[in-house]
Amino acid sequence: MRTMQYKSIITCPYCGFKKEETMPTDSCQFFYECTNCQTVLKPKQEDCCVYCSYGSVKRNILQENEDL
Repeated sequence: MRTMQYKSIITCPYCGFKKEETMPTDSCQFFYECTNCQTVLKPKQEDCCVYCSYGSVKRNILQENEDL
């Protein structure tokens, strides 16, 4: 079984700024404001949250499903 990761580096697709964030464990995060350019990111159409679209690590529930 894989160790769950709770931190993810979000990369802004507009300015390229990267920041490590702690992912919520109980819900998806639909919006994220880039600290550098203040653009509000939304998930890509096929993703459930901003971590799945722009993060270095998928959201926790998706990590669990990969082990199944």
